[in-house]
Amino acid sequence: MTNPTENTQTPGIDRLLAFTLKDRNAHGRVVRIGPVLDTILSAHDYEPAIKNLLAEALTLTALMGGLLKSEGSQLTMQAQTEDGIVELLVCDYRDGELRGYVKHDREQAADLGANPSLPGLFGKGSLAITFEVASSGLRYQGIVPLEGRSLSEAVEAYFAQSEQVPTLIRVAVRTGPGGSTAGGLLLQHLAQGEEGRERLHVVPSHQEWEHVSILGQSIQNDELLDTSLSPEGLVWRLFHEEPEVRVQPTTALTRGCRCSVVHFEEVLSRFPKEDRRDMRDENGIILVDCAFCSREFPIQD
Repeated sequence: MTNPTENTQTPGIDRLLAFTLKDRNAHGRVVRIGPVLDTILSAHDYEPAIKNLLAEALTLTALMGGLLKSEGSQLTMQAQTEDGIVELLVCDYRDGELRGYVKHDREQAADLGANPSLPGLFGKGSLAITFEVASSGLRYQGIVPLEGRSLSEAVEAYFAQSEQVPTLIRVAVRTGPGGSTAGGLLLQHLAQGEEGRERLHVVPSHQEWEHVSILGQSIQNDELLDTSLSPEGLVWRLFHEEPEVRVQPTTALTRGCRCSVVHFEEVLSRFPKEDRRDMRDENGIILVDCAFCSREFPIQD
């Protein structure tokens, strides 16, 4: 990787970059989200604390979704609780498309500050992360307790417990009347070197991983949120002394709600006729509400 000059890079917003540190047996992802984030957040009148939570969750979902390699694969992150202010948080990523939604107690959320702790939002809950690989049809899921000071720490714990992969994650979020921006960095140790080779074992204290994680920990929130700094430029700042950094073409991010009349008709067709009859209004219409984009779809049954 040569030194990227900012005036030759496309704007560093709504983009996901994958890179590999070949000589350090590590890979990473960098993401920065702006207009796409605003579009997703605007679907509901979220309180500041919930808006920041969802922005962090979408950033994490993009970082993890970027680990998928085959087209059509999907990453879904879901956090839920029975006694917290947040009842359900769900986000997913597929081919650069992001979407997310939070179901919560609005009255309790209004009394929170902008950045409450994870236990303050969820109480006692669980975090489920699901990878669906299109090329093989395989689907695998890991579920861990929702613990830590932030959602990012909970995801780090997921990789440590369920995947046994040393992982460093840094996320920064800025929301407000002038628009929202979120940025994130994910680094992972791959004991067998380059991506695509079988991972036999990982040693969290390996000197190569210690070196990479120390550099990753030096990242500042301002750098993650700086839209004038391209993802390539950010990776260069962190790892310009490495012998080789391999970067892939960036992936453009979009709001990816996949709701449509055709989709909901197909879903409803799976229900028995008796159940569909109970769903109809006096005009024979089934009104379907999409929580992701806050739109209603009248379906003639």
